[in-house]
Amino acid sequence: MKVGLFGCGAYGMALSSILIENNCDVTMWTKFEEEKKQLEETRQNERLIPNFKISEKIKLTTSVEKCIKGQDLLIVAIPAAFIDDLALEMEPFIKNNHIIIATKGIEQDTGLFINQIFEKHLSTKNIGVISGPSFAIDLVSKMPAGLTLASKKKKTRELAKKALANRYIKLRESTDVIGVEICGSIKNVIALSAGMLEGMKANESTKAMLITEAMRDMEEILFAFGAKKRTVDTFAGIGDLLLTCTSTKSRNYSFGKIIGEKKTPEEIKDYLSKTTVEGFYTLESIYKLLKHKKVEIPIIDLIYDIAVEGLEPEALLTFLVEKN
Repeated sequence: MKVGLFGCGAYGMALSSILIENNCDVTMWTKFEEEKKQLEETRQNERLIPNFKISEKIKLTTSVEKCIKGQDLLIVAIPAAFIDDLALEMEPFIKNNHIIIATKGIEQDTGLFINQIFEKHLSTKNIGVISGPSFAIDLVSKMPAGLTLASKKKKTRELAKKALANRYIKLRESTDVIGVEICGSIKNVIALSAGMLEGMKANESTKAMLITEAMRDMEEILFAFGAKKRTVDTFAGIGDLLLTCTSTKSRNYSFGKIIGEKKTPEEIKDYLSKTTVEGFYTLESIYKLLKHKKVEIPIIDLIYDIAVEGLEPEALLTFLVEKN
């Protein structure tokens, strides 16, 4: 099976190890010639995943066309901020291709989810998404991990399972693409608040309280966007929420911790300049989307007020008790 994998970041590298395990013929794309040369020479990026090398079998390219032509399946694993640009580059070469999205987030300017961006630009409806509790560094350990695989197209789900499911990766199928996208995006926002609690040295009981309340709010957001409420009970929902809200491996959690510790604006700005914090950028998008839909999700408003407007993080402690 031939797979074109877009993205040579930590998650792309981790997915490549699964694809090679499943005997796929893999071509990996990066936009940067320097990154391509480094990976061709060393087969690793110690900063992203220490002590891990991508397979010598993987072909590397900076050509979007080469990563698409002749492939049975395309997988996209680049930051959400660059999805629109990639979709435009892919557009001339796409015709009914099967595409799996491994990116989580919402486009800031338009409020579109990742699948909607691809559907806007590309001539294919064969689009799916994978999401679940799966840090890149955990995936390369080849210990069991579970992902939700959502697509309205049966053939797309079949190809994704052939490429990714194996002795240590479980894929549970769904048709609720937008629901899985929402869960994958919102959990990053909630992780900001979980990190704030850690920064304020809140105890485990308070953290559990936050996660429980967050699940209820995620259900309301799913309902507001016409998705299925029960998607919150999947790997993409509660599974990913638990992982992202309880580990310093999560950049969103770590960023929230800095806010909870009341680091200076300069320190916060420095962290953002060096680290991709998807939850921070998703926060602004979902905040605007909910306002546009006239849907009240108070925890999103509060996280926005703290992370963007500078409200004292202690407001989160009061909110959890007073929340309806």
